[in-house]
Amino acid sequence: MKKICIVGASGKLGRYMVQHALNRGYEVVGVCRGKSVGKLDAFRERITIVPGATNDREVIRRAVAGCDGVLTVLVPWGMQQYSSGTAQAVLDFAQPGARLVFSCGWHISRDGKDVYSRGFKMLLWLAGLITRSLRMAQIEDQDEACRRIFASDRRWTVVRGSDLEEGESQGLPVWSQHVGDPVLASNLTRRIDFALFMVAALEDNTLVHEAPAIVGCHAPSALAFDSAG
Repeated sequence: MKKICIVGASGKLGRYMVQHALNRGYEVVGVCRGKSVGKLDAFRERITIVPGATNDREVIRRAVAGCDGVLTVLVPWGMQQYSSGTAQAVLDFAQPGARLVFSCGWHISRDGKDVYSRGFKMLLWLAGLITRSLRMAQIEDQDEACRRIFASDRRWTVVRGSDLEEGESQGLPVWSQHVGDPVLASNLTRRIDFALFMVAALEDNTLVHEAPAIVGCHAPSALAFDSAG
């Protein structure tokens, strides 16, 4: 793994991924919307920036050329299938054998075995209703994006993040296959560590064709699980 592309590099998660990738010595290409390029000023001399919408197929084709891995933040902006368009472009144009790692929320379920609380499902429904009525976002488009990823024979991983908080790194999060597993009960991860998990997944072959749900390694449920083990 020498050269990677980070799609959605200007967001909070994306900027953390850029820093982790540079710390590992990767050559980094970052994709972000033109109006957000300034958010990457701290890295301007160290990375290649490709401005443009992340669901623009030509932008993605140029950005992922020659990359050994692609990290993609699936963002459901607007009403133009932003998440699924981004995912499809990455699947179509990443070089053969490239390692593809996508981020999304816990609400995505690969096999239908995840267990969600009634409160979580109500909040998700309400958020979808509000963002759809205001034409701000299509949360359900993340589901479509992930269906396409799961059906692909590419070397993918879909990392499903819990609630996020800021703060110094606590280390690599722990993961489980299904939301509802006891280790995930605390439902909290440092954003910087979500990014760390994404970057680490590039070279972790045990995560190929997995959809890990993560939680911070210092979260009470993770510590309790570790003690019990």
